Amino acid sequence: MRNKNSNFPLAKENTEKKMYSIRVWDIPTRLFHWLLVGLVIFSFITGNIGVSAMKYHEWSGFAILVLAVFRLAWGFIGGQQSRFKTFIKGPAAVIRYASSLLRKDSKRHLGHNPLGGWSIIAMLTSLLIQVGTGLFANDDILTEGPLYALVSKQTSDWLTGVHHLNQRVLLVLILIHIGALIFYLIAKRENLIKPMITGNKIWQHNLDSTWGNPALALLLAAVVAAVAYVIIYWITN
Repeated sequence: MRNKNSNFPLAKENTEKKMYSIRVWDIPTRLFHWLLVGLVIFSFITGNIGVSAMKYHEWSGFAILVLAVFRLAWGFIGGQQSRFKTFIKGPAAVIRYASSLLRKDSKRHLGHNPLGGWSIIAMLTSLLIQVGTGLFANDDILTEGPLYALVSKQTSDWLTGVHHLNQRVLLVLILIHIGALIFYLIAKRENLIKPMITGNKIWQHNLDSTWGNPALALLLAAVVAAVAYVIIYWITN
């Protein structure tokens, strides 16, 4: 879906050069991001409170599963900057970008840079591992994942171990993500958080961009949620 009236010039003070406000992140991508932030925090809290909160932990994990699968699909049919083909680059591009990262003249990217693109993939992979293993996990007390009965106790215990280990991996990825945001804000003078709130980014060139369809995103999320619910809570029970 092509943006209309998405780009407009901003006069830069004391210079003739114009800057432009480009619509980068569509509404579905921004909603995904902030819902995921809230749900991950909620899952960490409920996962460490104890047995009394495990039901909420389970539903939070289900919501994260739906969001992660939605984002995978949205990476193929979403807005231009949300698509994997826009920001997933090969090793050469990643190394080239990483080697220039500390230079003042390092190339800026409208959406995710090559390092950021792979960090998104790492985060989604870790999230899928976390919710996937949680479906089969147990705590040897009262709590069992909704798909616990489909595997042996030994397998469930192994997956529970992976669930706890991956929690640490996910935490490290989150800290790296936050550290990168701080680095870009302080060292690069580039605010990467604001565009994820407003959807717009100030850019030196006037560019056309495609905008993801919110109605399509809503339909996709509903289908993913329905299919996941049927598979996890209906067919297997």
